[in-house]
Amino acid sequence: MKLTFDVDKHQPDPFIFEDEGNFYLYVTAHDGVEAYSTDDIFGEWHFEGIVASVKDGEKYWAPSIIKIDGRYYIYFSCTIGEDFEFMHVMSASSPLGPFEKPKRLYDYFSIDSHVVKTDAGLFLWFARNGEVGDRIGTRVCVDRLLDPYTPEYKVRDVVLATLDEEKYARTPEEASSWHTIEGAFWFREGDWQYVMYSGGCYQNDTYHVGYAAAKTDEADLTKIDFVKRENGERFAPVLIKNEFEEGTGHHSVIKHHGQYYAIYHARDRKDENDPNYVERRTARICKLHVKNGVITAERYADRV
Repeated sequence: MKLTFDVDKHQPDPFIFEDEGNFYLYVTAHDGVEAYSTDDIFGEWHFEGIVASVKDGEKYWAPSIIKIDGRYYIYFSCTIGEDFEFMHVMSASSPLGPFEKPKRLYDYFSIDSHVVKTDAGLFLWFARNGEVGDRIGTRVCVDRLLDPYTPEYKVRDVVLATLDEEKYARTPEEASSWHTIEGAFWFREGDWQYVMYSGGCYQNDTYHVGYAAAKTDEADLTKIDFVKRENGERFAPVLIKNEFEEGTGHHSVIKHHGQYYAIYHARDRKDENDPNYVERRTARICKLHVKNGVITAERYADRV
């Protein structure tokens, strides 16, 4: 089901954040991180404009935010000159900024942040490129943060490609050995910890959301061996295109009134007979059922 917005815009890579009874959504945009706000996730979302940017930056990808000791830290990737999509952090006293004190965290391709806090400290989930193994490509990894601005720089790869459906080939004719696993979101429910992710090419039929899980009390996320959930080493996505939407991918998760929800982006399925069709990645919502290491999605019958 689509979320409702007061402007006609795209909302790629939506990250939802709740703070003091209000909800915020941070999305990918060209000129800076764009944000929306609401007091009801099923109500109308108000466009707040650009809330974070850095000098000479462009192509701001996949933001996330965390509140620590009353201060807000926003993480995003952007391009500056020839430096393509490097991870940055900024801070503010409000979830809508103004964010200041930018710092680059890694000097290599690093995207799709999710910072979380456990009893063992702060941890940064993100995606980076790797060329080791049978299926080279982008993979989900984790690093400890010594503070919100300082990685430990002991990055560990956690979720790697294992399936042909995770190849990043835009067309069947395009031979590609590059794979894509990105868009990590971590959470814990009961005895289980989960890392959800997006896999494949956003333009392909196999673009999807999957997850890995581990039954453990370990609080140091760099020490956990998450097991990728597949159906006997077969493709088994949580979210994938259906009869009314495609490009179902990069998402975040919120637990609201005891129910888990995924906020994800997707495109309306193209109708060749509709002359007014516009391809647009917009934010949508569905229920997630989480139990004993298993995640399933329940989409709303009301597609609008």
